[in-house]
Amino acid sequence: MLNHWLLIGLLSVSTYLSRILGVEIMAGREMSPSLRLYFNYVPVAIITALIIKQILVPVNGQLVISLPVLIGCLSTAMAIKIVKMFLPSIIIGGMAGLFARYLLG
Repeated sequence: MLNHWLLIGLLSVSTYLSRILGVEIMAGREMSPSLRLYFNYVPVAIITALIIKQILVPVNGQLVISLPVLIGCLSTAMAIKIVKMFLPSIIIGGMAGLFARYLLG
């Protein structure tokens, strides 16, 4: 068990140091417009990949759409367009996903 905690600690420190080094290297440098555009799309691409991974679930070697997760994501997207506040939209989407899981499960 100690080995697990040691590994987690070492990975945390190495991740933190690599991020600090990246910030220090990039601080004060001018970026080209195409590189800036690339970095603007990175968070959106990562979040999209994480959401798609949650919606498409492998079952018996095939990808199946998880309807409760899809309903939760779509209701969150609609709520954020209407309410224009992050936390209430997340709560609405979570409740819609739970309600869909209750009805479909």
